[in-house]
Amino acid sequence: MARRLLPVGLDFVETAPLRLVFAREVSASPDAVYRALAEDVAGWPQWFSAVTSARPLDDGARREVRLKGGTRFVETIVAAEPGEVYAYRVDETNAPGMRALLEEWRITPTIGGARVQWTFAADGAAPFRVGLRAGRSGLGRAFRDAVAALERRLASTPA
Repeated sequence: MARRLLPVGLDFVETAPLRLVFAREVSASPDAVYRALAEDVAGWPQWFSAVTSARPLDDGARREVRLKGGTRFVETIVAAEPGEVYAYRVDETNAPGMRALLEEWRITPTIGGARVQWTFAADGAAPFRVGLRAGRSGLGRAFRDAVAALERRLASTPA
């Protein structure tokens, strides 16, 4: 059953009742990371193992993402600044307990490549918040594994 979530803006990254932030440095350039996140949406399952399918909608203004286990998200892009930030909010999902969810991928140049920071900003019913806090280490591991796989993918792809 699809549930509509609150149409939060980018400021939700700072104001969300629950914020999980993870970061990792990669040897890829900020532009290459951004292209993989924002322009190669269909390629997400190749490096983010939790994602089974991802496809852009409405000429890239929205996306549909499916995860292992059957969770489905319809998302709206709220920030797309090449080489810097890519963020989207979830408008519709079949996952229970959520009221609002926004994910921000911030990319910062480093001497050897880029620092990738993922902020998972959420609000929901108490059981959802408790579950998300309890699952923090698993989300962190999924992020680290995904970014490591993305780094390997970008290293093997000609520029």
